[in-house]
Amino acid sequence: MQLPARFGKYELEKFLGGGMSQVYRAKDTVLHRTVAVKILTDQGCRDEDAKKRFLAEAQMSAGFRHDNVITIHDFGEIEGHPFIVMEFLTGEDLRTAMDEQHTGDLKHRLGLSLQAARALAYVHTKNIIHRDIKPENLHVDENGRVRLMDFGIAKGHNLSLTKEGFALGTPYYMSPEQVTGKQVTCASDVYAFGIVLYELLTGLKPVAGETFESLFYQILHKQLDLAPLEQMGAPPALVKLIARYTAKQAEERPQSFDAVIPELERVIAGLEPKPAPVGVAATPAASKSILPYAAVAGALVVTAAVLAFVFLPSRKGEKKADIPVTKDIVKPVLPERLTSDFGEMVLVPEGKFLSGADNAEKTLPAFYLDRTEVSNGSWNKFRPEPTGKPNLPVVGVSFQDAADFCAYARKRLPRFDEWEKAARGPTGAIYPWGNEPDATRAAVQGNASAAGLQPVESLPNGATRGGALNLAGNVWEWVRDEGRKPNEMRVKQFAAFGFTAADAWTAVRGGSFLFDVDAAKSYEFMTVPAGFKDKDIGFRCAADPVK
Repeated sequence: MQLPARFGKYELEKFLGGGMSQVYRAKDTVLHRTVAVKILTDQGCRDEDAKKRFLAEAQMSAGFRHDNVITIHDFGEIEGHPFIVMEFLTGEDLRTAMDEQHTGDLKHRLGLSLQAARALAYVHTKNIIHRDIKPENLHVDENGRVRLMDFGIAKGHNLSLTKEGFALGTPYYMSPEQVTGKQVTCASDVYAFGIVLYELLTGLKPVAGETFESLFYQILHKQLDLAPLEQMGAPPALVKLIARYTAKQAEERPQSFDAVIPELERVIAGLEPKPAPVGVAATPAASKSILPYAAVAGALVVTAAVLAFVFLPSRKGEKKADIPVTKDIVKPVLPERLTSDFGEMVLVPEGKFLSGADNAEKTLPAFYLDRTEVSNGSWNKFRPEPTGKPNLPVVGVSFQDAADFCAYARKRLPRFDEWEKAARGPTGAIYPWGNEPDATRAAVQGNASAAGLQPVESLPNGATRGGALNLAGNVWEWVRDEGRKPNEMRVKQFAAFGFTAADAWTAVRGGSFLFDVDAAKSYEFMTVPAGFKDKDIGFRCAADPVK
């Protein structure tokens, strides 16, 4: 659809996303307000079940009036296309807030959860079960107000739109009864809420699997590992609540959010801030980064004290040490390199860099990048399984697999621009080693001495960029590039693998051993589906200094 476009009284201005239904930012030309318009696609209109679910969503949610539930302004059908008009929300969904570390300390995160619980309690009074509670369906605005969204597969007590035994929902958050296609109740939403709460607190998905079969087996038979909750400092009472909310048997969970809300309120009330010792600055609560900001391997320039250099706890349950910081630091100094259980990281200093083939000038804050691609040896600390030689890069992992590993290691995936800055360096070089193509400098087609996949500790083609290795060639590397859309050619190329334009897409960078040296240019990238896996796609992690 060419935008702007008229749809009834609504002027569609910008496509915001979607699949079977598509959402646009629009202007209500009568009431002169900005709204979000959700329209069922031609394909959706041809699917009777999808059309019934869409209309049911409109009818159910139009009557909702609650501070923590998205407001529906209008719904109907224009030229055979059902539509829903919603309030236009600013801010970000909870998934983005978690990825960007915008969720605050433990008390603030529990406050977000409490708002979500109140929204679900209200929805349940309308005899509606949401059935798709996940971070993407919880929106957080700039003031910290949560809205529950997307009732596309919600189900009322007198509404049945799915075949017997057919499970709907996002797999990671589905309750055991949803997996087996049994009747869902309010306790099913309580289960999904408990999984989201676990992930919000730890940054980890408590259930994960390479296939639906392995994922569903875990949901049905494996108890949640509560150790990460304890390691991040969750109060014992809160750990017990999450264990109960995610019980395998529905009858063992709270049967309504009217029971959940006061329990969360009591936990929040018990969170009394601990005063910091005199002359010691408080450290951020539950930061996902492993990197201390005001710490160095040797000494800092200080007027009154020497600072200790520490990491956050390892996965083996070590206690987090305090970081003594005086008030008289002249300027924080970041170490050039850091080492953890998951390898060495190099500093990419803050400042300007040249981006893209047109050398546009951009500025980024300091961050750390893994010196090497993630190896099979490191991967096996996360998911012990046969993955190949320990010194070779792990491959055949999806974007989410890579993101889950980084979160486990207290890191994150590098952003699109960060990866390029690390590869190009301060001079904006076309390749990590300079401006001239040289196949002998990377594991690429044309380098007979480095044919095929190479060990992660090889080819120091990023030596002038802080000592990073294999930033060109060897494996394509996943990067975060939210909102990336494929062109028509890419959609056609990946259609054979079952992907469509409606799937999530992102980018990989750096080229691989299956491509020639031109693909290894530091500003080059390839748009691929986030769920795609291949023998020459791997990744490395990044991390922020703790501020």
